[in-house]
Amino acid sequence: MKPSDTDKAPYVARVEKIETDHRNNVKVRVQWYYRPEESIGGRRQFHGAKELFLSDHFDVQSAHTIEGKCIVHTFKNYTKLENVGTEDYFCRFEYKAATGGFTPDRVAVYCKCEMPYNPDDLMVQCEGCKDWFHPNCMGMTIEEAKKLDHFLCSDCSSDDDVKRSLNSFPVSPGVEEKVRGVSPFCCFL
Repeated sequence: MKPSDTDKAPYVARVEKIETDHRNNVKVRVQWYYRPEESIGGRRQFHGAKELFLSDHFDVQSAHTIEGKCIVHTFKNYTKLENVGTEDYFCRFEYKAATGGFTPDRVAVYCKCEMPYNPDDLMVQCEGCKDWFHPNCMGMTIEEAKKLDHFLCSDCSSDDDVKRSLNSFPVSPGVEEKVRGVSPFCCFL
């Protein structure tokens, strides 16, 4: 939907109902999505560039404010997209606008940094423990990680066999992984 400030990105809302008023003006009842920076706590490192939160904020707007159509995928479906288009977004949290609370209030975390998965960031999977790691947390560049065929984290390998490289590797964690009680907006040091 068109923002009042033309320098801002369009607002994203789910149309709940379309109706006309007594003057035949078309109105839409919408449920707003919030971007991470619009929420209490703001954008965090693990929030994806296309991440939205479905809020409990409803509103009635003129149909003329509708700018176009987009698709808000579940997090799981978004991570399976082969090509992410400009109209593609994802939502993994519901957001209570008045309190700043999130559902779910805990998400899976990965790597030794114990951060939730950001689908914009490359991760490599350890063949030993099956955990996922950011290349920079393992002392690698992204270019080095892209050349890996096999990877063992430091806990699963000897000091002289931390990484073995060939050509391919798994690139993103599943969404049904371990949950360690990280809030969607908590601070990480």
